[in-house]
Amino acid sequence: MSGKIKIGFVGAGGIAVGCHMPALAAMADRCELTAVCDSNEEKAKTAAEKFEIKNVFKTHQEMLSGSDLDAVIVATPNRFHIEPTIDSFRAGKHVLCEKPLATNGQDARAMCAAARKAGKILHVGLQTRFSGPAQFLKGFIDDGEMGPIYFARAQALRRRGVPGWGSFIDKNEQGGGPLIDIGVHLLDLTLWMMGYPKPVSASGQTWNKLGTNPALYNGFGDYDRSKFTVEDFAVGFIRFDNGAVVSLEASFMGNCDGNPYQAQFFGEKAGAFIKPYEADEPLKIFSEDNKRLLNIVPANIAKVENAHAASAAAFLTSIEEGKPSQVPGENGMTLNAIFDAMYKSAETGREEAVKTDY
Repeated sequence: MSGKIKIGFVGAGGIAVGCHMPALAAMADRCELTAVCDSNEEKAKTAAEKFEIKNVFKTHQEMLSGSDLDAVIVATPNRFHIEPTIDSFRAGKHVLCEKPLATNGQDARAMCAAARKAGKILHVGLQTRFSGPAQFLKGFIDDGEMGPIYFARAQALRRRGVPGWGSFIDKNEQGGGPLIDIGVHLLDLTLWMMGYPKPVSASGQTWNKLGTNPALYNGFGDYDRSKFTVEDFAVGFIRFDNGAVVSLEASFMGNCDGNPYQAQFFGEKAGAFIKPYEADEPLKIFSEDNKRLLNIVPANIAKVENAHAASAAAFLTSIEEGKPSQVPGENGMTLNAIFDAMYKSAETGREEAVKTDY
């Protein structure tokens, strides 16, 4: 398309005001922040004043009918992703939806189906893959330097990091706890590196041992422990149709050393260990040459100042060039389908099938 992309925002909370709006405002040569809506109209007005957004609405329906838009950013609590996303597609708009795509696989499949029917882009806000170390490693893998990856381990662990603000501790609003909130980023990063193989089954276990305990310290400040209804720790084991396996660990509160946010890959030719946001040695590669074992530390990883901005820029590029999203809705739907199976497995004690067809 030609001309600036006109963007509307559904939700004016922390993720919109702190990440999406400033990232897109910095690309004023490519897009225009046209409208914003929020059920809390004062929030919407405050955001509009800060980012010079002319049109303010209380509902996304009013925004879609009352403003001229090309694309919509959905930045609401997880439970409210599906309705504005599908309504935006029906109105002929492209959508960038915050992660996770939905609270469950059924909603995620419906969102992908709506995008396909509308012929519009559905881009998921999974920005970790846009970090410098992630981009470097992806290129290394795509060049065949690691060979097929048959096992990976993804960890998104916080020792004492419950986000007590917003609705992160409310299962009804979010769909889950650390698994669906931060585990989603590391699992996406892992599967992206592996070429997003098709998952066939998953097993999982969740615990709520620490999150409701008022005696424990929390690095993000205190919160109402009686309202903590999500898991505080989750682990899973995922099988794929190509024989590969991934293990996943996610916690808001775990008695661990620091806050590991990392993934490890085991390929037939080489392996790798990535900490996507670490400043010091974020990436190591393990290989062998003529029976010589090599530990390689890349020296020219591109510096990405803001992964959120890089993701937003990729969304704009897809619209401008009429190309598929670099983070397609199908990826987000696959993640939701895996989480469904893991949560179900935690209840049944059995390995459960992963449904990705839509």
